[in-house]
Amino acid sequence: MDRRSFIKKAGVTGAGAAAATTLAAPAIAQTLPKITWRCSSGFPKALDTIYGAAEVFAKAVGEATDGNFEIQVFGSGEIVGALEGADAVRDGTIEMAHTASYYFFGKDPSWAFGTGVPFGLNQRMTNGWLYEGGGLDLLNEFYATNGMVAFPAGNTGAQMGGWFRKEINTVADMQGLKMRIGGFGGRIIQEVGVVPQNIPGGDIYAALERGTIDAAEFVGPYDDSKLGFNKVAPFCYYPGWWEGGVALMNLINIEKFNELPGAYQGVLKTASALANSVMMARYDTLNPPALKKLVAEGTKLRPYSLEILEACFNAANKVYADISAENAQFKKLHDSYMGYRGDGYLWLQLAEYNMDTFMMIQQRGGKL
Repeated sequence: MDRRSFIKKAGVTGAGAAAATTLAAPAIAQTLPKITWRCSSGFPKALDTIYGAAEVFAKAVGEATDGNFEIQVFGSGEIVGALEGADAVRDGTIEMAHTASYYFFGKDPSWAFGTGVPFGLNQRMTNGWLYEGGGLDLLNEFYATNGMVAFPAGNTGAQMGGWFRKEINTVADMQGLKMRIGGFGGRIIQEVGVVPQNIPGGDIYAALERGTIDAAEFVGPYDDSKLGFNKVAPFCYYPGWWEGGVALMNLINIEKFNELPGAYQGVLKTASALANSVMMARYDTLNPPALKKLVAEGTKLRPYSLEILEACFNAANKVYADISAENAQFKKLHDSYMGYRGDGYLWLQLAEYNMDTFMMIQQRGGKL
């Protein structure tokens, strides 16, 4: 019903009509302060999936607050570099960063659990651990010691295993390879002879093209094809065992967060969760056609050999034990995270795995 017609028919006139008009606006919108924050992404604007999740988040915040809380999103390098987001948030240079927590692994390996660690949780389990398994509470205990609070704001799902200039079949083939690989994956793969390189996403192509590195991992078919890696490295390996369910975080300066009205704090949490969901949906939609295109253009898909996977798995367990022995915070997160992994795979192998396997058999038989 038209609001003016309703007021007239209800006999509300004069001051009463004015009051009704005033009350028609949501009460919360009348009390929300005007606030503008800056958010630095850890990724270039060209990546509408991983960078785009920050835009999804910012738009949701604006819509929920009637435009009163504005989040300005900047690509990596526009305000701070991709690997400088945590320092900038901690120091108050910016209010928040949308990034991969494991980029800051060098400060303390505990940072890695905000993104994922090798042979860890897949996307489903990551969400379970963070939201319902106590993972986010544990992480925020850690983040608080660094002057910030965080909320999950994206996931890529299981990633691919990287682009190589030459074929690799054995651990011996990996000796001395210079590979761009972030976070904990670099620490583990170093154990089997690879020389890890920490390079922001926007600089990977040039490093591959110049031969500064021999291999590089980033995300998966859609993002990697946009960055053109297949043009300079023909072999694409899978799976990305170091990134089975990569979470992105909104890292927020804790003092700035605590200054917000409670309604704004709730909006940040809810909008982050929306970005978390949308990013995964985009990857699941965009990766299949991108993979087909890459193969049509000559990309050679190869699985990591069992020898390489087992060597890396054993190396990961050794490194976890070594770090846990000297870092109590890491051990606390590790034990919770890996405990969730055990129960998670126990369940998924009964339902998801068997269902997926059957359907893949049907696909290979031409029935899908």
